[in-house]
Amino acid sequence: VQLLESGGDLVQPGGSLRLSCAASAFTLADYTIGWFHQAPVKEREGVSSIDPTDGRTYYADSVKGRFTISRDNAKKMVFLQMNSLKPQDTGVYYCAATRRGTLSFPPLNRRGYDYWGRGTQVTVSS
Repeated sequence: VQLLESGGDLVQPGGSLRLSCAASAFTLADYTIGWFHQAPVKEREGVSSIDPTDGRTYYADSVKGRFTISRDNAKKMVFLQMNSLKPQDTGVYYCAATRRGTLSFPPLNRRGYDYWGRGTQVTVSS
């Protein structure tokens, strides 16, 4: 299982970014995918996740209404559209995968995920 994030950048407050997570060496449709955010000197926290079977999505309260997760199983890609970005969104964003369905564990809990990418840096600053 390999995951590779991309799309991180420096953006002004109020701006937008789209992060991508490319999956390889496994069937994306079999896995729950989550996005996690790690701000400087803070723990990694769940941002959003998407169920592999019915596409059910989950969001942290801090990003509801601003971020949207989506997946394209055929292209083996998962996306995180980030709008109305705030300085507190700054940090490294990781995508992660697990074969657990989202009803079997807290889908924004990092301990439920087995495979991780290396992350992509997002900086929100004027």
